[in-house]
Amino acid sequence: MAPTFSFLPFFSAVASLLLVLASSSSSSPDPETKTFIVQVQHEAKPSIFPTHRHWYESSLASISAHTSSSEATSRILHTYETVFHGFSAKLSPLEVQKLQSLSQVVSVIPEQVRHVQTTRSPQFLGLKTPDSAGLLKETDSGSDLVIGVIDTGIWPERQSFNDHDLGPVPPKWKGQCVAGKDFPASSCNRKLIGARYFSKGYEATNGKMNESSEYRSPRDSDGHGTHTASIAAGRYVFPASTLGYAKGMAAGMAPKARLAIYKVCWTGGCYDSDILAAFDAAVADGVDVASLSVGGVVVPYFLDVIAIGAFGASSAGVFVSASAGNGGPGGLTVTNVAPWVTTVGAGTIDRNFPADVKLGNGKIIPGVSIYGGPGLTPGRMYPIVYAGSEAGSDGYSSSLCLEGSLDPNLVKNKIVVCDRGINSRGAKGEVVKKAGGIGMILANGVFDGEGLVADCHVLPATAVGATGGDEIRRYISESSKSHSIPTATIVFKGTQLGIRAPIVASFSARGPNPESPEILKPDIIAPGLNILAAWPDKVGPSGVASDTRRTEFNILSGTSMACPHVSGLAALLKAAHPDWSPAAIRSALMTTAYTVDNRGNKMLDESTGNVSSVFDYGSGHVHPEKAMDPGLIYDINTYGYVDFLCNSNYTTQNIKVITRKGADCSGAKRAGHSGNLNYPSFSAVFQQYGKQKMSTHFIRTVTNVGDANSVYKATVRPPRGMVVTVKPDTLSFRRLGQKLNFLLRVQARAVKLSPGSSSVKSGHLVWSDGKHSVTSPLVVTMQQPL
Repeated sequence: MAPTFSFLPFFSAVASLLLVLASSSSSSPDPETKTFIVQVQHEAKPSIFPTHRHWYESSLASISAHTSSSEATSRILHTYETVFHGFSAKLSPLEVQKLQSLSQVVSVIPEQVRHVQTTRSPQFLGLKTPDSAGLLKETDSGSDLVIGVIDTGIWPERQSFNDHDLGPVPPKWKGQCVAGKDFPASSCNRKLIGARYFSKGYEATNGKMNESSEYRSPRDSDGHGTHTASIAAGRYVFPASTLGYAKGMAAGMAPKARLAIYKVCWTGGCYDSDILAAFDAAVADGVDVASLSVGGVVVPYFLDVIAIGAFGASSAGVFVSASAGNGGPGGLTVTNVAPWVTTVGAGTIDRNFPADVKLGNGKIIPGVSIYGGPGLTPGRMYPIVYAGSEAGSDGYSSSLCLEGSLDPNLVKNKIVVCDRGINSRGAKGEVVKKAGGIGMILANGVFDGEGLVADCHVLPATAVGATGGDEIRRYISESSKSHSIPTATIVFKGTQLGIRAPIVASFSARGPNPESPEILKPDIIAPGLNILAAWPDKVGPSGVASDTRRTEFNILSGTSMACPHVSGLAALLKAAHPDWSPAAIRSALMTTAYTVDNRGNKMLDESTGNVSSVFDYGSGHVHPEKAMDPGLIYDINTYGYVDFLCNSNYTTQNIKVITRKGADCSGAKRAGHSGNLNYPSFSAVFQQYGKQKMSTHFIRTVTNVGDANSVYKATVRPPRGMVVTVKPDTLSFRRLGQKLNFLLRVQARAVKLSPGSSSVKSGHLVWSDGKHSVTSPLVVTMQQPL
């Protein structure tokens, strides 16, 4: 038996304890215990224990009357040494209660289960082919940089991950290729230099994984991780296409960067204790960039394991990019909003896959699809039905084409209209096909607006916008009233290039930032709609279990696809500027981003067709070539983030959970307010408590990374009806690396608002030396309290 301790002495050695309760609706192997993440003061380990793990096991045995040290060993899931100090373990409600009563316990909170946020893009972004000048050549495509992808794993045999012409593994690399089911250690090469998997948190809640459908190894049984990894760093592969669509060269953003894979997402989701273990391993292994296309609900940063892990990574010099989420087009939907994370929304690229609906009345409704099987007979019109309005059908379920909801007598040999929602778009096609339908039209609801996503459907199918869906349903209804048979067909038009882009994707999550309104999120947008990238061998392109088609590449959409574009670009920037911090890299991407499309007009919002706003795109769409030479950068160190947290009214105990260090908030008041974090964008929020005039100021420091002798002049476009001044309005630099400060003041007058409502106006600040334009968005929100 290991020595046991009385309850309180152990905890007197523990200065801070974060206990994160993993709550899940799934059946747990032991319903009486849940998973917790426990933060301890690292240096408090008594010397009698050879390792921290021994200390944790002994401690766990001591707080439970019925736990032997061997049982305590099995209850510890992960130990954390790098971005976090402590362990995750299974604890009973009684143990939780005991812990909650202790003054050393910071908080006991439910753990989040996260979910993934589901090739012309290098060319569209202005990255050239391998033999031309530009960002790729200048950095040798980032061949000494390592991108860690925290996702569903990888299919290592894909050509996108070959190591042809790559030099030896960078000497700094400390990672491993962990073997597992169908994944020998030889699966890694000079391209894929590390692979690990973390499933203990997932299995602690869901029970043992089903190894007939999931790999207990870094191998990808979903497809999402393979896709995101190849977007970030896939090699040049020609020819590439999906079912004949999007033919051409496939390449990631940093084709020579190395990849390290951290599999944390399983059939039941991605569990916080596993995600934290992946961050811990990735930083210890030596990644330069961590890419995370995973998200959950926004909570305060000290309760958010992604924010905590990312802070530790960022402090170690690792750039962390994360997807903004797919909750758009509504406001306040953005996730992964911590200011030390680069939050990426999704835009469209200049390629589309039109598949139009032709109705019996001659009207053409535009749609999109990447269906690649036998099409409908050209020139023939087919009966069309909307099951939701048919007598004898369960209106709601059949309108959505849910499993078992369609009557084969009603839909046989007809094109079926299905509303979006509840089940996946691909699954709806399978339901129609099973019931004997010959084709499907997938119609957006009001909330989806006009945003369209092309899918590899299992039968001839297309997706149409909300207005198109209304028109089709109206045509069906009017035909039945006049006792004529409504008919339609789908005309597949292949791949269309050169369309208007970028446009903010309808699904891309929007600001304002629900946790820190004074930090504008998302930061930037990148290509995320209909993106071609690598795909596993044993997963059909529709993602539907019955889909037996196989393809080396697949076309997917989501902020999940946008995030790895930025991860790859960050690796290229880090290779070109090894001394740049993660904040400097983000600043370069943000201040050089653009907000106009390829027609020279303001970027549109796909969901409405109207002009998009800063809450949709942040600083704008990434412009890699310009980001290489931004002129000035807004840098931030750990102390800046601590001041931000202090001024966000976080307690010193809360801050310690995030930073692993005791925080001194006395100097933070000098920083003024949380909006004075040295961020490359400006967001002011005014509460109109009967005041007629309001003002605030922002203090910023810019570092010269352009030309040694340079003079920058400020140009302001103030938000409508406001006065914005910059002092000084000229910055004269004499050397590279020189830092200069300026103050930006915003003065606003009250506007007429109903209680609880708000008004948003935006403008921008540009610093220019005639060669560089360093642009920052400025957004001002006026709120009328209830």
